[in-house]
Amino acid sequence: MGYTIAVVGATGNVGREVLSILAERQFPADKVVALASRRSQGTEVSFGDKVLKVKTLDNYDFSNTDIAIMSAGGSTSQEWSPKIGKQGCVVIDNSSAFRYDPDVPLIVPEVNADAITGFSKKNIIANPNCSTAQLVVALKPLHDRARIKRVVVSTYQSVSGGGKAKMEELFEQTRAVFVADPIEAKEFTKRIAFNLIPHIDAFMDSGDTKEEWKMMAETKKMLDPKIKLTATCVRVPVFVSHSESVNIEFEEELSADEARNILREAPGCLVIDKREDGGYVTPYEAAGEDATYISRIRDDSTVDNGINMWVVSDNLRKGAALNTVQIAELLVNRGLLKERAAAA
Repeated sequence: MGYTIAVVGATGNVGREVLSILAERQFPADKVVALASRRSQGTEVSFGDKVLKVKTLDNYDFSNTDIAIMSAGGSTSQEWSPKIGKQGCVVIDNSSAFRYDPDVPLIVPEVNADAITGFSKKNIIANPNCSTAQLVVALKPLHDRARIKRVVVSTYQSVSGGGKAKMEELFEQTRAVFVADPIEAKEFTKRIAFNLIPHIDAFMDSGDTKEEWKMMAETKKMLDPKIKLTATCVRVPVFVSHSESVNIEFEEELSADEARNILREAPGCLVIDKREDGGYVTPYEAAGEDATYISRIRDDSTVDNGINMWVVSDNLRKGAALNTVQIAELLVNRGLLKERAAAA
């Protein structure tokens, strides 16, 4: 029996990507509904070779819907996800609204699939921050082998992580540079075209930004609370795909060669690591792809049991849309929705 899926925030970057991936992966859905705010009512969005007309979230009855994929922002999720969950529909939430709730599992299927069973407490499953998702996919198999003590990560995050308006600002500013027009910074704190901004999300009392704190808190929740992690998150003038420079210190000895071999066999990972010109992956090549790409794997001679590596992934896919669809597939494959579907 097929399922009924609602995609909330279907007109946004991630919502459109969710619809595309549901169709690509032939998710067993008899019905897919596109939902958004009132101002988007009637807008058309693509779902495979079909076109869906967007309906309003306010008027939708979720009582006969199996899964709601929520990609409409934290405030919308805070308001709607508990209501939807109480109607018996499982919410998979892309926002940060419930990631740190102890009664809501935070899931990357390649990393902690077994934790999904906790969803029944609130009928909500959280999707991690895009920068964390690709990081833990790469860390998990190495942690299983040699136990990670400490991670130092610097991110190079694309503007699509901040939504369509930020993508448009990069485009407009880049155009302005070439035609010598004035450059305005509206969406960013400083000019983003041909520049880097070491500031994503709000500053905290510690001096970290919220984005940096998220990486630490989410890695601990999904992988191991004993891992120490520090991050510096930087917005770069790239449209799609996040990149990360990752330094890892292990409890046990692990050579770069062994780490490379482990990662080659790990789910979700694709190693491209040749010590030659172009023998690594850049964000441009990762865009539109599902894998978490890993390059530049090498020993860190400054610490005992240290490894450096370069991690790149499409933030709209593995960092958001793909991971939510994989969570939905996990619910189906483990039979966690069978009774719900039979009753619909």
